[in-house]
Amino acid sequence: MKRSIIPRISKKAGLPPGALVFTGEKKTENIRIQTFLYDTDTYKETEMATIPGDIFSPPASQVYWMNITGLHETQTIETIGNQYKIHPLVLEDILHTEQRPKLEDLDSAIFLVVKMVAVLPETLTLQWEQVSLIIQENRVFSFQEYPRDVFDPIRKRIRENRGRIRKCGADYLVYALLDAIIDEYYVALEMLGERLEELEDRVISDPDPEISRQIYHLKREMIILRRSVWPLRDVTVALERTESRLFQEDTTPFLRDLYDHTIQAIETIETYRDVLNGLRDTYLSSISNRMNTVMQVLTIIATIFIPLTFIAGIYGMNFEWMPELKWKWAYPAIWLLMGTIATGMMIYFKRKKWI
Repeated sequence: MKRSIIPRISKKAGLPPGALVFTGEKKTENIRIQTFLYDTDTYKETEMATIPGDIFSPPASQVYWMNITGLHETQTIETIGNQYKIHPLVLEDILHTEQRPKLEDLDSAIFLVVKMVAVLPETLTLQWEQVSLIIQENRVFSFQEYPRDVFDPIRKRIRENRGRIRKCGADYLVYALLDAIIDEYYVALEMLGERLEELEDRVISDPDPEISRQIYHLKREMIILRRSVWPLRDVTVALERTESRLFQEDTTPFLRDLYDHTIQAIETIETYRDVLNGLRDTYLSSISNRMNTVMQVLTIIATIFIPLTFIAGIYGMNFEWMPELKWKWAYPAIWLLMGTIATGMMIYFKRKKWI
């Protein structure tokens, strides 16, 4: 299904601020809540369909990550907000899935909105969704629309205690989630780059009308990709420079690396956009050249037949006194004259390199 580049927010028209209305499309049948509780030595993973009635306060030495998949059950989102003291306006932004990527420092928490892209291996198409992240003292909440995501490598690292993730705090977990999202942009850009190379070859060799549709489709993907990545640059800068106590100084180099990856993705997107614009111009030029070639051939044919038609028109007139009509060799002579004229014009056009 084609993704719209126009935000759909009419469901919220006339409602008061903080009203919890899901403005997106229902993308999973049942909501899924997955939690991880871990530290250096231990970890516990649970999955549930509903939120427990009491708030869970993990020990200060452990990190608690709750991942909620599916945003259409607004009552569940509201329950999470009430239990963990999440501001109603933040909950409203979570349910509004056309948010621009942003960061909000709420003193006791930091709220992030980013766009996640996943490459579907079955169809080699892009699946977009909004991901909202909330970081508190030693808790991280992530809200997403699809059950398919790019966080599985992070879950695996937590389970297998690989890398730094279980040795660091909640701020490093947020970095890891953002890093996974940005890395998937590179996978998407690699796929789009391969499609661009294929289009370049086809535009040169065989510019059929299907190419125009594919260029249009790629331009839409680039618009959405650019609209998702450009604001992410501001988010990574704000994270790197934040003075919030929720982010430790040891995490700053990783956030700086996140910013570098974002800039590189932006530069790649801009390069691809230039290539696409060039492809469109090349395609239009190829179509125009092909039309010019056709018109040139037709013009040459018509030009050759103009004098022949003139001769045939003269001898097609019904005058009685046309002396050459009585001549024995008149018919072959007329054919010889017309053949000579046509051959002479062909030689002239060839010397002029018109054919």
